Order: sequence, then structure tokens, then C-alpha cells
Amino acid sequence: MAITAIVVGTVGVGYSIYAGEQQKKQQQKSLAMQAKANKEAQQRGEEAAERADVETNRANRKRADVAAIRSKEEQAALSGPAGTMLTGNQGVTLGDENLGGNTLLGS
Repeated sequence: MAITAIVVGTVGVGYSIYAGEQQKKQQQKSLAMQAKANKEAQQRGEEAAERADVETNRANRKRADVAAIRSKEEQAALSGPAGTMLTGNQGVTLGDENLGGNTLLGS
């Protein structure tokens, strides 16, 4: 009977060691799989961020730069009364008969 208890105890200890080693291997395998999943998720996140940047740039390219256009209009308005590319910054003057003088518009 004492021998049976010793054999059962030895088998129990042996099984506990074996089960512990199996659990350790499974834990290492799980950690490796988790590390791989984290790396793949990070890579997918970086790719998604890059795609978002490309889409943002594409969307911004289609929008007009309204602020720049307005600032150019304001500068043109400040350059002279009724200043255009055709009349210059003096505009069209009626009092001095400057309408068709020596210009490209009328000669």
C-alpha cells in the first residue's frame, strides 16, 4: 500500500510538471500570436492613415482657395478706381477725353 501511494504521488508530480510545461508552451504560443496580431494591426493602421492623407489631399485639390482669390481681388480693388487689365489703374476718364486716345483700345 505504501508503494502504491509512492507510485501515485510520483505519477501525480510527473503529470503536474508535464501539464505545467504544456501550459507554458501554450502561453508562449499565445503571446507570439498576440505580438503578430499587434504588428499586423499597427501596419493596417499606418496604411489607413496613409490612405486618409491621400484622400484628404485629393479632396483639397478639388476645392478652390477662396481666401487667396479674395485677397487678390482686394489688392486689385485697392490699386485704383475701376482698375482693370484693359484700362489700367487710372480707369476710364470722361472729363479729359481720355477714352480713346493713344491706347490699345482705340486709336
